[in-house]
Order: sequence, then C-alpha cells, then structure tokens
Amino acid sequence: MPDTAPTQAPAHTRHGSSIGQPLTRRDGILKVTGSARYAADNNPEGMLHAVMAVSSIARGRVAALNVAAARAHPGVVEVMTPANRPPLAADPDEKTNPFAFRLDLLQSDHVRYANQPIAVVIAETLEAAAEGARLLAPRYEAEAPRASLTTGERFVPRTVGVGNPPEVRKGDVEAGLADATRRVEATYSTPAQFHNAMEPHAIVASWDGDRLVLDTPTQGLALAQMRAAELLGISAEHIHIRSPFLGGGFGSKGLLAGPQMLGILAAKLVGRPVKLVLRRDQMYGPVGHRAATQQTLRLGTDEAGALQAISHHALTYSSSFDDFFEPAADTSHTLYASPAIATTYEAVRLDTGTPLFMRAPGEATGSIALESAIDEMAWACGMDPLEFRLKNYADVEPVSGKSFSSKALRECYAQGAERFGWASRPVQPRQMRDEAGLLVGWGMGTATFPALMFQGQARAVLRQDGSGLVESGAHDMGQGAWTALAQIAADGLGLPLERVEFRAGDSTLPDAGIAGGSAHTATAGIAIHAAGGDVIAKLAALATGDERSPLFGAGNVGVIARDGRLHRRDDESRSERYEDILLRAGVAEIAGRGSSASDPSAQEAHAMHAHGAVFAEVKVDPELGQVRVTRMVGAFAAGTIINPRMVRSQYYGGMIWGMSFALHEHAAMDRRTGRIMNANLADYHVPVNADTPAIEAILVEEHDPYVNALGIKGVGEIGITGSAGAVANAVWHATGIRVRHFPITPDQLI
Repeated sequence: MPDTAPTQAPAHTRHGSSIGQPLTRRDGILKVTGSARYAADNNPEGMLHAVMAVSSIARGRVAALNVAAARAHPGVVEVMTPANRPPLAADPDEKTNPFAFRLDLLQSDHVRYANQPIAVVIAETLEAAAEGARLLAPRYEAEAPRASLTTGERFVPRTVGVGNPPEVRKGDVEAGLADATRRVEATYSTPAQFHNAMEPHAIVASWDGDRLVLDTPTQGLALAQMRAAELLGISAEHIHIRSPFLGGGFGSKGLLAGPQMLGILAAKLVGRPVKLVLRRDQMYGPVGHRAATQQTLRLGTDEAGALQAISHHALTYSSSFDDFFEPAADTSHTLYASPAIATTYEAVRLDTGTPLFMRAPGEATGSIALESAIDEMAWACGMDPLEFRLKNYADVEPVSGKSFSSKALRECYAQGAERFGWASRPVQPRQMRDEAGLLVGWGMGTATFPALMFQGQARAVLRQDGSGLVESGAHDMGQGAWTALAQIAADGLGLPLERVEFRAGDSTLPDAGIAGGSAHTATAGIAIHAAGGDVIAKLAALATGDERSPLFGAGNVGVIARDGRLHRRDDESRSERYEDILLRAGVAEIAGRGSSASDPSAQEAHAMHAHGAVFAEVKVDPELGQVRVTRMVGAFAAGTIINPRMVRSQYYGGMIWGMSFALHEHAAMDRRTGRIMNANLADYHVPVNADTPAIEAILVEEHDPYVNALGIKGVGEIGITGSAGAVANAVWHATGIRVRHFPITPDQLI
C-alpha cells in the first residue's frame, strides 16, 4: 500500500496488502476448463497450415527437393524453399546485437545441423501439409558431422553467456594448490539437454498490407517485435503480438526463433493467415538447447579444511555458425570463500543447432560439478559436507569482494538441515539401508542464482467507481505472473485484489521486459508498483488541495492508500474514499505510469543473489543400480515473497528439474550422423509423477534493502542449483561410488 513518500517501500505485513498472501492462480479456472487461449488455439478465417520439412543430415547441402510432387498433392497450396521465400530486409546471419542470434530462414541450400528447416509446405489441412512435406523426398550431399566435445579444434571463446569474460582470476591458484595440505582434482561431464515445454513453439501469422498480427508464445514481446521488424523491414509498431499464455518457456521462447519467422514468411508468400506448430521431434535443433560440458575442478585446503584455491575449467561448444557458450564455471565466482579462484573456458564448434538459454544457464551445469567437488573435498578432509560448507562460508562475494545486498544462506542451511534430520547422517558412505535392503544415502547442495532486474514499464488507471486497471506487457509461462503481478498492482493502487483489472501478454501494452533470468517479477512488478504510486500521488494531490476533503492540508505529512481509501499518515481516522475524491473533482479517471531498471550504484556496491540449501535422500538397489529419490527438502532465501503459494510451486519445479538433471535427462547423439536419437518424450526421459519424491520447500525470511524497491529476488531458476548436486552426493553416500558423468545411470553403479 503506497504512501506519498516514493522512497518508502510497502511492508508486505501491513494490513490490507495483497503482497505476501498465498492466493490461488487467477488464471487457474481458465486453464483447467480449457478456456485459456494459447497461440495454436487461434484459427482466423481462411487460415492455412504449414509444416516444416527438416534436414536428416547434420552437415552438407540439399541437392534436390521434389517440389513438383509436393505441389501436386490436392491439399497443398504452396511450397516455400530458398528459391521462392519472400525477401528479407536484413540478413538472418547478421548479428546486430547480443540477442540477435543467427536464424535458418531458407537463405541457402546449406545444412548446418540435423532438424534444420529446409522447406515449408503450406496446405489447406495439417494432414495435407505433413503429406506434402514427406513428398519432398530430399536428396543430400552429406559431409561427416562434428558431433562430439572430444573432436574438433579447441579455442578460447571471446565471451561466455552474454558478454561474460572467458577467464576470471583472483589470487594465485597454482601457488594455492601447491601449498595446500589436501587436494582434489576431478572432471565432471554434463550432457546436452533440450527444452521440452508442454507447448511447442507455434505461430499464427496474419498479414494486412504491411501490418502483421501474430499469435505466438514469447517470453519477450518487445524483443520479438523488434527482431521481426528488423528482418521484415517494417515498423515494429505495425506488428501486433498476442501472447497471453505460454505452456512453458524455460528460456527457449525468450527470443524469436527461426520456425516462427518461417510461419510469418509463409503467410506473406500465400497472402493468407498461416499456422505453423512444431512437432515434438522438431524441438530438437532450431529452437535452442543446453550444451554439454566437461568441467575440471581442482580444489585445495589447509590442514583445518579452509579452501586455499578453486580452479574451475569448462569445455563446451556452440554451433558452427553462432556463438553462445554455456557459462558453467561462473558459479564458482560466488559461493565459497577462497583466497585464490580461477575460472577458464575452452570450446569447440559442432554441427548442431545453436545452444541458448535453458533454465539456470551456466548455474545448473556448473553447480552440479562444483557441489560434487565440494563434497569430494569435504570427504578428503574428513568433514561432514555441511560442516565443510560452513567452514568455507563466503561473507562477501569471493571474486569481487563486494558485500552481499543480503544473504541468509546460514539460515537456509540451519532450517533445511533441521527439517531433513541431517544431524543423524553418518559420515561414512554405504552405512544405511531400509527395511527392504536398499542402500540409503543423504546428500546436500548449495543453491544460488543472481538477483537480476531489467527495464520495464507499466500503466495504471484509477476509475471514478473506485476500481483500478493496470496494464503491462508481462508474460505468464505458468509461473503465476498473472497472479503475483496482479497482487503487486493491487498493492500499488491500495485496492483489494478483486477491484483491480490486470491486462498483460500483448505487445500493445507497455513493455514489461523479458521474462528471463528469474527477473520478471522484479522487472514488471517494480514498474507496476511505480505506476500505482504515480496514480496515488495524483489522487492525493486532488484530495489534499481540496478544502472540502477531510485530507485537506495533509500534503506535508502525506497520506496512505489502503482498501480504496486515502488516510492521513499522522491520523488514520481521517480518510476518504477514492470515489468521493474523484467525483467531487469531476475527474473520470486518473492514469499514471511507472518504470523499472536496476540501480547502477547499488550494483556497484553490492553482490545480489538469492541463496538456498537442498537436502536429498536416495535409495539404490545394490544389485541393479536403480536409483530413486525418496525425499527432498529445500530451504531458500529470496527477499520479499509476493505469493508463497506460487513461490513454492517454482521451487518444487526447480528441485524436480535438478533431480532430472542428476538422474534422467540427456540427449543421445549418433556421432556418425549428428542426429539426436531420442527426440521424443518416450526416450528423452524427464520425471513423471511416479519419479517425484516427497518435496518440501522452506521459505526463509530475508529482507533486502538494496536489490530493488520491493526487495524482490527471482525464484524460477534457483531450485535447480543445489538440487542436482544434492542428489548426486546422496548417490555417493548410499553406494560409495562417485559418479562424475551425468545423468547417473545404473551401469555406473554396478
């Protein structure tokens, strides 16, 4: 509930606030009744269906396509190939900014990876388009693909992640290792993983002259709008994108992908609306993935178990034609105190689609290696894993030396360990069995993720009937943004939630920034709250300047907005309804705007992260090597909690994904052909309900006065970090076998 002092952030414990309330999803009924309209649910009049034909080789060229056979199919309207694709205003292989990744838009017959689009068949029905695509019967001139991290010439990438340096050093790591009393050196490998959101990429494109209407899932409306405008050579204002619901994104829908642009071009070619939806197997290639890594960690401690050096080297890859390198080693910058830390990278080029952002990019891959190595170091020192982590607790960010804006990791360790029962864990492995004779192991991992915020905007309106409207081009990927952001909107306007209409998911609304980096609640939320504060300030000026108002003259002491009334800060018994203020002033509505952006001075002074601790129990069949996770407890500190119900849901999802990382998920590539052999949900294993253990997420209280005006930190990605390592460490504790190649499979335990 705002007051007229703009620097005072509202406390979520104050009476009447929606912030901090565990409300159910506002969009829940729409989703369970099937009323929520996703992109592929749209069917404009005269719509055609498009199906991509994709390459079955990973490197070479398309020598021939039987376009005539496809066009002869009675339902096929047109076949789009490099020969007749509508012209583009910009080269799709041109990089104009760090987020303008190169796209395959039928610019040539060259094949750069398996599943690359090589043609688009457009037909009256989906079935006809699919049959037409098969009739193309492509012939290739194939070359041997580069398909393994162990092949190809290694090089040091110019940057990793988005602009991060490929080498960071603090202190003398080699001297620290040489002087260490105890040392551990181990190499861990993580596999390629592919986004498998419930909703695949889809687009419905409709042209009207040089104006374009798109229904497509996106985590960044403005970014998609600008990229499409750049490629098409039209004004971004002429592109209207509707994306009210996403069936999961996880980074893969952060940027406009090649298949979406092909749907737009197909509609341009035929002059009718076109729908293009990827098949599940087509998700494996043109829309991003998490790259495989090979990570070598070298740790050294003194006699007392204090870390003296951390060296974290990562080998990864990108595609043959673009640059995104998984920043796996960077997680070692922030977690454990050491006088010497070095992170370094090498990379190779593979004939694959370009890796991109996938939930906790870098942190997920890096933390499972780091947390495994920390456990190995604790064992070498004869220390309990939690004791060792506390011994090496970082009170300032290790690499930068900055103080943390807030850090309640000790409390996470304490509350998580107590709830899990960690104190009764035997230090020696292979000491516990259940009544059925299964080996039981307990492991832990530390969780961390940066607290980010991007630029965002919002608009708020207070109507004469006392209701509110808040608009922001925000994105709900299933994380509960419709609910949490509406709660912030209600708090900003000082209204009950049911009195506020919240509009989002449309490019005609103010740009809310990208829903990525666990930053969306902070980015959109701060803008929304500021817009509400702008409205209330204008309303307060009306009231305090009106002699007929009981608030007249309160401009110096200020007013507080709560439950649809303004109250004097020094005497809350003196108040007035919004409706009365507006009616007497003859004002139909008051509109306000708000924006958000990170504070450079705060970022310069403080390291900003969310933290957590995850504890896992596994049971392992000693004869078959089968692993089941039976319990997980996570304790997380992430600043102000807008909606505890939504936050726990995010933690659960992240912890399950961490379990999946450790035990299930990997893409199996045929090195001879460069093709993914398990490009489906039957063979690409992700956890189902039967795999999911009893999970508990503890919300550790934390107040952060620096991270942003509301003290919000993101929660979407932190749950993976720590969880994967906790499961891996539990498997070691159960079996005494240290697996360093993930996922952990039965053959590695027998």
